[in-house]
Amino acid sequence: MAIGPRLDLRTSQTLVISPQLQAAIKLLTLSNLELMNEISAEMERNPLLEMADDGDGGIPDQPPEGEAPPEAAEPADMAQEFASDDGLERGADQDVDYVEERFHHDSAADSGRASESGEEPGFDSFAADELSLAQVLEQQAQRLSGTDLAVALHLISLIDEAGYLTEPVAEIAGRLNLTEAEVERVLAIVQSFEPTGVGARNLAECIALQAKEADRYDPCMAALIANLDLVARGDLAQLRRLCNVDAEDLADMLRELRGYNPKPGLVHGGGRTVPVVPDIFVRRTARGWTVELNSSTLPRLIVNRQYQARIAAHAGRGPASRSKQERQFLDSCLTQAHWLMKALDQRATTIMKVAMALLEEQRGFFEHGVSHLKPLTLKQIAETIEMHESTVSRVTSNKYLACDRGVFELKYFFTTAIQSASGGDASAEAVRQKLKSLIDAEPPLKPLSDDKLVDLLKKEGYDLARRTVTKYREAMGIPSSFDRRRRALVKAA
Repeated sequence: MAIGPRLDLRTSQTLVISPQLQAAIKLLTLSNLELMNEISAEMERNPLLEMADDGDGGIPDQPPEGEAPPEAAEPADMAQEFASDDGLERGADQDVDYVEERFHHDSAADSGRASESGEEPGFDSFAADELSLAQVLEQQAQRLSGTDLAVALHLISLIDEAGYLTEPVAEIAGRLNLTEAEVERVLAIVQSFEPTGVGARNLAECIALQAKEADRYDPCMAALIANLDLVARGDLAQLRRLCNVDAEDLADMLRELRGYNPKPGLVHGGGRTVPVVPDIFVRRTARGWTVELNSSTLPRLIVNRQYQARIAAHAGRGPASRSKQERQFLDSCLTQAHWLMKALDQRATTIMKVAMALLEEQRGFFEHGVSHLKPLTLKQIAETIEMHESTVSRVTSNKYLACDRGVFELKYFFTTAIQSASGGDASAEAVRQKLKSLIDAEPPLKPLSDDKLVDLLKKEGYDLARRTVTKYREAMGIPSSFDRRRRALVKAA
């Protein structure tokens, strides 16, 4: 048998994800803000794409004779009604009264238009950009000059967002080739800046700076601040001996101590607070439950056929080589525009399907609250809407639902199951909320131990191990019964 190179043809099947499918998958995972940025970038690349004006700006100009009008994407059903008797019904059958009940354009902030004269200003008018802590301190440091200004700016760069100096003075002095006394002197100037307490090296110094500013830093308060560990332990008898005060004076000092800010730098957080914009609205009407997509997060795109006709006419008058390139570019822009509008419509339809399935599965939550939240998995919703589990996972990422009980991330409705005493399953989130309600209702000076909480939860029908109760309590940031009692003692004092 001869050995040598040869060519063979073999057929095989492979699964290849096309670029358009990858882009469609990406659109599913985007939040409303990220979606708007993606669409804006696509409109910059594609001259045929325009945002449809659904406001009161008047009707668009008619195209010249012989040119096609702008083409709009067919909008997806933005609202569906979940009636108590008939299950799911299309929003197209709604009458005028029901349309007036839609609520995502009730305010100027929701509709995206400025408030009319006489109306209350929207939330965005209050969410103005503010200066960061470093910028506030640098402005105050401008009254210094020379070496003091340089040292102050260096110290400010080492202050964290809570307002504390993050490096020892000795290291700073060695880096700047200065004595520790010179750095301490400039640090004292920085510590006199607003907010009071900034530039401190530890919690005791931060509290002391605020007490000095309030002219309350006497020897008794100094002793109290020097023994914050005893305050944390609730050792009131030892504090009375160290501070040389009676119980009434110590109570006054503790009340004053609680009034100081342990993290003064957080007063200037910097940046802009971005409110959560829900993608889905759910509420109860006279007909039943209504699910509606927030149209402000689902932009309506159109293809400007007028502009397309003009570009095509211009391309026909040029040289053959240039005309061919222009026509190819125009065809690619038109194909991409049609695909994007179809992908957005499919995205809206998929989100609506998932929202309706969630409403069907978690109706008890919407009617009665978190105590009736059912265990739910992505697989259950995927089987209900006949889609893949990964698609449901992408839809529920970075999406929010607004209802009468608040605004919730879609993933909030997917919780693990806890075996109940009756043999059924209970939602882990419902168990956590029940645990929190038991702790909130406990006597402050006689807090419930984890063992006692286990017994109370068993009476409620939840059979949990003690370690599970401890895990849920710590996950909610609730301290142990010992720490809760100690804090109650300090507060009572």
